[in-house]
Amino acid sequence: MKFMKLGSKPDTFQSDGDNVRYVASELATDVTVIVGDVKFYLHKFPLLSKSACLQKLVASGNEENNDEVQIFDIPGGPAAFEICAKFCYGMTVTLNAYNVVAARCAAEFLGMHETVEKGNLIYKIDVFLNSSIFHSWKDSIIVLQTTKSMLPLSEELKVVSLCIDAIATKACIDVSKVNWSYTYNRRKLPEENGNDPNSNGFRSRPVPKDWWVEDLCELEIDLYKRVLISIKTKGILFHEVIGEALKAYSYRRLPGFSKGVIHSEDVFKYRPTVDTIVWLLPAEKGSASCSFLLKLLKAAIIVDSGEMVQEQLVRRIGQQLEEASVNDLLIRAGEGEDVMYDVGRVQKIVKEFLMQDQNAELELEENEVQEIRRPGILTDASKLMVAKLIDAYLAEIAKDPNLPVSKFVDLAEMVSCISRPAHDGIYRAIDMYLKEHPGISKSERKRICKLMDCKKLSVDACMHAVQNERLPLRVVVQVLFFEQVRATASSGSRTPDLPRGLKDLNIGSHGSSRSAATTPEEEWDAVATAEELKALKGEIAALRMGNSGIGGSERNEGDNRNSVDKAAISRVKGLLKSKRIFSKIWSSKGTQGENSGSDSSESLGSANPEEAKSTPSRNRRHSVS
Repeated sequence: MKFMKLGSKPDTFQSDGDNVRYVASELATDVTVIVGDVKFYLHKFPLLSKSACLQKLVASGNEENNDEVQIFDIPGGPAAFEICAKFCYGMTVTLNAYNVVAARCAAEFLGMHETVEKGNLIYKIDVFLNSSIFHSWKDSIIVLQTTKSMLPLSEELKVVSLCIDAIATKACIDVSKVNWSYTYNRRKLPEENGNDPNSNGFRSRPVPKDWWVEDLCELEIDLYKRVLISIKTKGILFHEVIGEALKAYSYRRLPGFSKGVIHSEDVFKYRPTVDTIVWLLPAEKGSASCSFLLKLLKAAIIVDSGEMVQEQLVRRIGQQLEEASVNDLLIRAGEGEDVMYDVGRVQKIVKEFLMQDQNAELELEENEVQEIRRPGILTDASKLMVAKLIDAYLAEIAKDPNLPVSKFVDLAEMVSCISRPAHDGIYRAIDMYLKEHPGISKSERKRICKLMDCKKLSVDACMHAVQNERLPLRVVVQVLFFEQVRATASSGSRTPDLPRGLKDLNIGSHGSSRSAATTPEEEWDAVATAEELKALKGEIAALRMGNSGIGGSERNEGDNRNSVDKAAISRVKGLLKSKRIFSKIWSSKGTQGENSGSDSSESLGSANPEEAKSTPSRNRRHSVS
């Protein structure tokens, strides 16, 4: 820390208790200066020769009590006045970053200008500030912090603005010229901590671009805002560095921010901090990570920031949603809500993400007329990442027993337009929702299952689905057939076309007139029992055996395909007609049936190969081909 000593005489100020100060001298004191609750017994001549204020106060004193002067509201109080008084006596005064602002403001209050005497205290302090303090990185920050208690005088004297400019200038300097100490605790390496035996006391790594961000976290939000504005105005630093500075400040100043909460009895006192951080965010996309923005959104909700602040964050998060994780998106619902998570907020974020393509097209229509339309700004990779993200998010919120079907389906349908090679993710989400909401109606179960495409389930997902007693019979039949189609194709046999009766299952509420004639729609949408799952799998597997003979002459291909269709439809219809018999058999097993049903109670998301191997009942089911 830089300091300055003024005067050459020894310090002869003495104390007689806490509230009395005097100068040890052979000359009797002739004036008493009262500052606050402290009395200073001093001499007029050294004081009046340097202070215009004391000249006026002594001259205006009444004749009866002209040796006593009261000073009210002097900046810095008794301690700052003592520094000024010692300077008047020529005593040694030590100025440093902690007391220089108070001394400067007190000297201004006492009128210690050059017009009173050359080389007065104001002049010397200004020289010390400009030649020493403002050249020191950490001293400038300390001084700026002390200016707050001296407002508004420190502002009028431009000490605040000079400090801010000094700090901003140093923050923007080329890192190769940084040769002063700074705080950098993030991702420190041994040589940066000074613990590297081969470093010889010197940093062997270059100075990071964000070397300054942690030191500025010491500032209160109002001063921090002014410093960041000054840094941004200079236009030298990259916007990513500004974003990193705001992130570091958030983690330091908002307790619990790293966990997406704010730990405080009075969370609303942090609202100015959150609002200011959001306001300071650089406009450039990618200047702050999506994870940081989502934590900011959670904080903004907690401190009840305005709608504009929250909408701004939602818009920015939507622009880079592919970077987010499921934990980032788990925004707690407000007090009084039945559901656990704020799904509506996530829907707004997804909408902002999808709007980027539409906005790009609208901008093109307004500014250019071209025969070939420019593609949207979203890449297929980013769309796929968001689709997988939402699938995983749905699997997580599906655990909420109070989550309505409509919210689950509406969010899933928002990303249904995004083509993805596999539907395992949405299947996990569907399975989890069915597991946690066993009481939903058949129509709701049907609506949810329509979100996935059975043809896009992996082998593992198919193996789980054909044992899943939570799925409607319609879905199980589709999965079984496509599983056999895949197995037939991999064995080299000709892959059969999907029988029309099974195609009709995928139509949903429209149904198949042919199947409806023999089987009510409710039968297709009913949940399959364990015996029905096993029997269905065996019957569909029989098709595979029939297909092994396919591949003869071109003349017989059509006949073979028709026979496969008829066989499949006939067998499936037969099974459905015997559904009541299966139900009677199942209900007669009592407790055994309940235990059998529990075998498939686990969702695909929580199952793993080791668990499957360790469960005998699963082995038996998987062995059915």
